[in-house]
This record gives sequence, C-alpha cells and structure tokens, in this order.
Amino acid sequence: MECPLAEICGGCVYRSLSEPDYRALKEQSVGKILQALPVEKFHCGKSVFVGDGSRRRASFAFRYHKGKLTFGFNRHHSDELVDVVFCPLLMPVINQAIPALRDFVSSLCQIPLVGSKKKTKAKLKPSYITQGDVAVCAADNGLDIVLEFDGELGLDHQMLICEWSQNHDSILRISHRRKLNERADMLLEKAKPQINIGGAEVYISAGTFLQATPHGEQAMINLVLQYLGDTRGKIADLFCGVGTFSYPLSALKGNQLVSIDSSADSLKAFQNSINRNMITNIEIKERNLFKYPLLGVELEGFAAVVFDPPRAGASAQMAEISKLPKDKRPQKIIAVSCNPHSFVKDALILLNSEYQLQEVSLVDQFSYSNHSELVALFTLKA
Repeated sequence: MECPLAEICGGCVYRSLSEPDYRALKEQSVGKILQALPVEKFHCGKSVFVGDGSRRRASFAFRYHKGKLTFGFNRHHSDELVDVVFCPLLMPVINQAIPALRDFVSSLCQIPLVGSKKKTKAKLKPSYITQGDVAVCAADNGLDIVLEFDGELGLDHQMLICEWSQNHDSILRISHRRKLNERADMLLEKAKPQINIGGAEVYISAGTFLQATPHGEQAMINLVLQYLGDTRGKIADLFCGVGTFSYPLSALKGNQLVSIDSSADSLKAFQNSINRNMITNIEIKERNLFKYPLLGVELEGFAAVVFDPPRAGASAQMAEISKLPKDKRPQKIIAVSCNPHSFVKDALILLNSEYQLQEVSLVDQFSYSNHSELVALFTLKA
C-alpha cells in the first residue's frame, strides 16, 4: 500500500521497494547477521511476513504551539514531528480514531493545568499542556488510550475526558502518566480491554507490552509450539510479560509452567487472568532476570526453556544454563528474539555449551522497517 509519508516518516524505510524485493532484503539482512554463528548447517524455517493494516499498537507524539497541534510520528532521523492523519501499518480501528484523537488532544491543550500558575511581572500566568505522547492499543473489544505528559489534570480535563469518551464507542479506557516508565493512572474505564491468547480471555493493564500485531503474535506462538513438539513436563517461560506463550503451553496436557518477569503490573494482570480462566498449571514469579538470573538448582528439572527478552537479550541467563551439569540441563531451549544481534550473542553461549541450533525462523511483524524478529530451537547434543 502506498503512503504519502513513506519517504518522510521514520517508520517505513523500505516501503519504496516492491514486495518481493523487500522480503528478499529482510531475509538477506538476517542471514548476514546469522553468519556470525559457528554453525555449518542449520535449517531456516519459512519466513512469516505481516502486511499493512495489522499493527495494534501506536505511540503518537504531539506538540501544541500558538493554537496549532502537530500530531503524528517523527521524521526519519529527526526530532521533527510529521502530521499523521492515516498510517497504512495500523489496524483500521486506530486509523478511524485518529481525527477524533487529534481534536481531543487539541482541546486538552487549551485547558490550564492544576497548580500551574506562574507569577510574572505582569500577572499570574497559567501553564498548559504543550507536548507529550498518546499511546493507543487496539484490544479485541476496543481502544485503550494512555496519555503521557508532565502535568496534573484538573476537573475541567476530567470532564472533557468523560464527555469525549462517551461520544466515541470504540474507547474503552483512558489513563495518564507523567513519564514513560511510570505506572499509568486510570482516568476512566468503560470496559476492561481484553485480548485472546491461546483460547484464554486476557485483560490487559494500561501501557502493558503486547506483540505489535495479532498475526505476528500467533505466528510466534505456532513456532514455539512446533519447536516444543512432544516435549512435556516442567517448562520455564522467561520474560513472560502478559503470558503470550504461557497460555498455549499450559493448554498442553502434562505441562507445568513457571512464568517469570520483572514487571509487577504485567504479572498482577497475568495472575488475575489465570485465576479468572481457572488455569491451575502456571506458577508466576516476579524477578529481574538481567540482575538475578535463575541459578543452579533453580534451573534443574526443566524439560524446556522458552525465553523472549527485550532487545538486550538474555546472556546472563544463558550463561547460568551453560554452567549446569549436562544431565541437568533442559533438553530444549526455544529463543524468541526481537534483535538478531543479541540473539547471536545468546546463541554463541548455548553453542559453546553443547547445544545445537536446529532451526531459525524469521517473523517480520514490523513491516518495511529495519527490525526483525526470530524464533529458534536449540537442542542438547546427545
């Protein structure tokens, strides 16, 4: 699909290529990175490419200056904002909401912030919202909105939020936070946003991380299940997030999941969901696996380990697995990676500790970008 901002916005650097050329470039780029692995032969699974109209998450930036709102994405390699009224990558429900979101944010920026009056020589001058971000997530039942700007909302803001949401049926919840990594405080909730993962209805917390596209998410779930095969028993799901892989893995008879992540908010929502879905074979643990990876006896008894870390990878955890006596190591390790470079670092640790790489598959859910995701199977040598 053509986009008038393709050469301007920083999101689609390869949109000018034909579809066959783009797919070939993506596979070649990943293949070049994987050449750093000291493996003579491993199988490349069939690549999965996710097209336009599929992204369920978007973070719009905005600036309000002299009565004019700029609302959109950054220009390529720049802090300059590009106005966006439509993005072909996004799900239709998000694109349909953009005009209303623009009007809503513009109205918010015209209301003084609480306790914002600053004394000048002339008079007390109120402060206003001038810039920030709007994170939009398309759940299965509607849109979840997180407003991000440094300022305290007052009664007039609250009244505007309430009135605006009531006039737009697709809006489920609106939250606010002052900084990116802060917990978002709910301002209004008409219904709890939910998605389906592995047949389970999962409520999501405000600002939680989800895979960028439902199709990409399902492709990765399918690969994890394919690579697990007939293996059953105690399974570790490391960096589990909302439980993307725990739900389908727990549905397999004979599995007992230990799901670990550092996000207290995500894990609280995860625990509530497994309670509501009456899933009894998932044990949840909160732990920063970068600082405190599972050690020694904590790693014993796992038939398989699935890990899906942030872009930095999971080298500390892979190093601890490599220290186990061979007869106590998991027979299978399934890696899900959003960064082929850090995947190589993790893979090298495993390859140097008697694991072998069986297969790697590309899942391209960040269409026309430089980002690629991989799912790979490592097995312990006999």
